[in-house]
Amino acid sequence: MSVPMNASQVSTVINDPASVAAAIESRFSARAFLPKPVPREAITDILRLSSRAPSGTNTQPWRAYVLQGASRDRLVDKVCTAHDAVRANPELAAQYKEAYDYYPEKWVSPYIDRRRENGWSLYGLLGIGKADKDKMHAQHQRNYRFFDAPVGLIFTLDRVMGRGSLVDFGMFLQNTMVAARAHGLHTCPQAAWNGFASIILPHIGAGQDEMLVCGMALGYADEAEPVNSFHTPRVPVEEFTRWLD
Repeated sequence: MSVPMNASQVSTVINDPASVAAAIESRFSARAFLPKPVPREAITDILRLSSRAPSGTNTQPWRAYVLQGASRDRLVDKVCTAHDAVRANPELAAQYKEAYDYYPEKWVSPYIDRRRENGWSLYGLLGIGKADKDKMHAQHQRNYRFFDAPVGLIFTLDRVMGRGSLVDFGMFLQNTMVAARAHGLHTCPQAAWNGFASIILPHIGAGQDEMLVCGMALGYADEAEPVNSFHTPRVPVEEFTRWLD
């Protein structure tokens, strides 16, 4: 049985469209956060708004785990230790597999070009050269420290669901990041965690039926950190759109 749509959903007028646009356009992947705590009420409100994301036949397949304080710190320690171990012994990487392919097996243009531009622009800003393996490792490990954000979010999906649920999940994640802006917060979505699912899922108490979708840092961005001046470009609408009349 269908549930009638709330009348306000149909009749609501967005009186300040600029604020909606500003929330979307000011979202970026923050890579340095202040230690300032995030109120639980704000996190709850963000996730409530996120849950308004559409999903196929209203399956609402998302699950979220919020890590703060000691639970966050213990996960950071576990994964950073594993990350260091893999660097010391690359053969250990075979123990850490992603549940799904986030990136392609073979890169082609224009995607590989954008990826390289993104990586070297960021590393250039941080003063990390191609030969600076120690600095690269340390910067990559910043992911596993949630970039010092006080809140770490881990998202999972029931393994029984199809690939279409990842589309649904993407809309949920975008809602999370945009809703965070309404609270003066910033985020960084992180697929980097995915390879360490065998460590993360038991830590958060996820069931065997769950797979890791991604992590996300949430907090107040440190405006004084140069890394947060790095904002990625976007191609113009004309480049990815074809009009059919």
